[in-house]
Amino acid sequence: MTVTRFAIVGGGWRAAFYLRVAAALPERFAVSGLLSRDAARRATIASEFGVGTPGTLDDLLAGDPAFVVVATPWPVTPGLIAELAGRGVPVLTETPPAPDDAGLRALAPLATTGRIQVAEQYQYQPLHAARLEVVQSGRLGAVSQARVSAAHGYHGVDLIRRFLGLDREPLTITAHRFVSPIVASPDRAGPPADERIVESDQVIAFLDAGDRLGIYDFSPDQYFSWVRASRVLIRGERGELHGRTVRTLLDHRTPAVGELVRHDAGHDGNLEGYHHVGITLGDTWLYRNPFVPARLADDEIAVATCLARMGEWLEGGPDVCSLSDAAQDHHIGLAIEEAARFGRSVTTRGHVWDAPEDASGPPPRRGMLGR
Repeated sequence: MTVTRFAIVGGGWRAAFYLRVAAALPERFAVSGLLSRDAARRATIASEFGVGTPGTLDDLLAGDPAFVVVATPWPVTPGLIAELAGRGVPVLTETPPAPDDAGLRALAPLATTGRIQVAEQYQYQPLHAARLEVVQSGRLGAVSQARVSAAHGYHGVDLIRRFLGLDREPLTITAHRFVSPIVASPDRAGPPADERIVESDQVIAFLDAGDRLGIYDFSPDQYFSWVRASRVLIRGERGELHGRTVRTLLDHRTPAVGELVRHDAGHDGNLEGYHHVGITLGDTWLYRNPFVPARLADDEIAVATCLARMGEWLEGGPDVCSLSDAAQDHHIGLAIEEAARFGRSVTTRGHVWDAPEDASGPPPRRGMLGR
């Protein structure tokens, strides 16, 4: 198997995922170098991962990576993507590719002139990948509703759009923000030092496409909290998927109920080593982990999948997540924030790259929520 060599720009929390994946899968991936402005972080990375940390972009590219992972702050990312595209360097950029609609529109020409993909990894997390397989298999029939409480902003929007098969359809968006008390959760640094009550900021939004309805529901606590679970409900004409339970009809008189069952090695005396194996529904494998037996968390499996698919995409394979899709996800995510902030409906009209800058406005009287 060919080893995929890639470079990284950025030395923060997200860049560490790529470093850990490469360290766990040396037969699949290698980091040719990492560029970061933080001297302390560069020293830590060199010590912990044995990765070179050149001082300039020219020196980074001299390592001849197949592509560059861009994991930089939002304001920096668009300019860096453009510079790499101008040099003919393939890019796998973290989400979102730009901070606002103006930045997203400025990236539109790069969709055809550059070789750019976006590391929108949630679709590749094992459970979400299994849910997508259920939807795409037709078991639920035509899907008309997806309620996703599993990821913030553009990540949650991307899952909703994939579950519903939405592309550039106009959306009428209404949203509500609700603040409630919660015991402080762990964060990126680990568990809290003491017990204290903080505010939990929840946004619930309805994305009305007329014949399909997406419901976005998320509070940031869900990423780390031990008492705030993720929730997914997908409804079609022949059944629904609620969490891990699939209810379908074999025919109009015969219901069937099944569960998405997770399989992990290393339990109950199993000596294969701890790793995720896959997810089944009955006797059907919906998802198989392609990185067995590496010991990776689900989000690390998803990041590894982005890296693997980026290599395949450069050879003519399918998108990881296109720049166009990622731009639309963030455009809709920004519209949700606008609707929640100002307490009014917002309408998106087509793709952010096609719409005029004043594309949002009073919603038309149409769709499930407008009747």
